[in-house]
Amino acid sequence: MATKTASSSTDLLDKQMLNLVQSHFPMSERPYAEMAEQLGTSEEDLIARIARMKKANVIRQISAIFDTRRLGYKTSLVAFKLPKGKLEKGAHLISKHPGVSHNYARNGHFNLWFTIAVPPSEEIPDVVQRMVEETGAERARVMPTIRFFKIGVNFDMVKNEGAAYEYYSPDGYGKPGSAKPRKPEISENWNRAEAISPHDIDVIRELQEDLPLDLRPFDAMAERLGMGVQEIFDWAEEAKERQIMRRFSAVLYHRKAGFRSNGMAVWKVPEERADEVGLTMANSPWVTHCYQRPTFPDWDYTHFTMIHATSQDQCEQVARDLSQATGIDEYQILYSTREYKKTRVRYFVEHEFATS
Repeated sequence: MATKTASSSTDLLDKQMLNLVQSHFPMSERPYAEMAEQLGTSEEDLIARIARMKKANVIRQISAIFDTRRLGYKTSLVAFKLPKGKLEKGAHLISKHPGVSHNYARNGHFNLWFTIAVPPSEEIPDVVQRMVEETGAERARVMPTIRFFKIGVNFDMVKNEGAAYEYYSPDGYGKPGSAKPRKPEISENWNRAEAISPHDIDVIRELQEDLPLDLRPFDAMAERLGMGVQEIFDWAEEAKERQIMRRFSAVLYHRKAGFRSNGMAVWKVPEERADEVGLTMANSPWVTHCYQRPTFPDWDYTHFTMIHATSQDQCEQVARDLSQATGIDEYQILYSTREYKKTRVRYFVEHEFATS
């Protein structure tokens, strides 16, 4: 049975709303009223539409997006090779870790790929080694980011012309296609943690949770924090200036949103062309993430591009276009065959989980 998607079950206003909540969700006392006015509908209708999209699992969550490294957390992509009979159990064990935000089975030599973030008091290799022992993985590779060219997951629900129509690079690269040079002062410091106060932690814990569908959704949060609502908004603006918070927005379930194909294309790029190729690949509206990562004797792919497309054929065409644009013809596409976990990292909640 074909998966029912937002594209097949929504009207134009739904699609416009989905674009808006991904990119320009207002932090205001009555955000749903503000968006409803922009869309030409009522506050009650907009809330009902968002509720329906949540029930259909098109909208996963509406909350703040924070910069993991700026908060002092360490993060990495990890590849596991698990015996076939241990894949399911191992994937579920890994998904239990609070720092694992994405966890996918993929085709290829390594059959499980996940991202993990750990607090300053922990080290990723130690955590991964415990996971290896718990899951029986035959091989594991920790692949932290070397260069961070792009992150920008914004599914264009109206035109279906891309999955990343907005752009962000914490590594200080100019917007793809703009020919702007990298900003050295940013690229040298993007991995440096900001000083985070106990008050910051309290606010982060609140803003990272799913926003309720109330007329005044920030009021209860403000009461719990002992702050005024405007003080929360002021804190958020300051957090953006400090680069610890990127934005406040919705995250969609890509398959239900109509972007059924999720391909991680990996490329063999010479080091002397790392920046040039990374920026060119980041220019594609279908590429939501673009990174350079380390190589290993059994893994010599340097550049990773996440492609979200409406079909596998389209995903492969995007990869061919990237190959033609860069002249890089050694690549492969690792498709997700099962999604075990996709969520936003919850920060400063280690006390909620038992540690081993």
